[in-house]
Amino acid sequence: MTITQEITMHPDLYLFVEGVRARELWEEADRQRKARLVAPASVISAFEERLGWVLVRTGLRLVDRHARRPHWSPSMPPR
Repeated sequence: MTITQEITMHPDLYLFVEGVRARELWEEADRQRKARLVAPASVISAFEERLGWVLVRTGLRLVDRHARRPHWSPSMPPR
């Protein structure tokens, strides 16, 4: 076999491997969901939420400030 040849997996084996992988992902998601229900909101998650809202407000202020500023056009005299 040369380097340029591809190694292909039998379709049935590929489906089996993907099924196992999907089951593992579902189990991990269930574990995380259960852990989230058991554990109270931590200080870090509260900080992340507050930081997120601060960033949203900052972005809205920047957009609002940009919308209020008069746009320069070639016909306007320089300030």
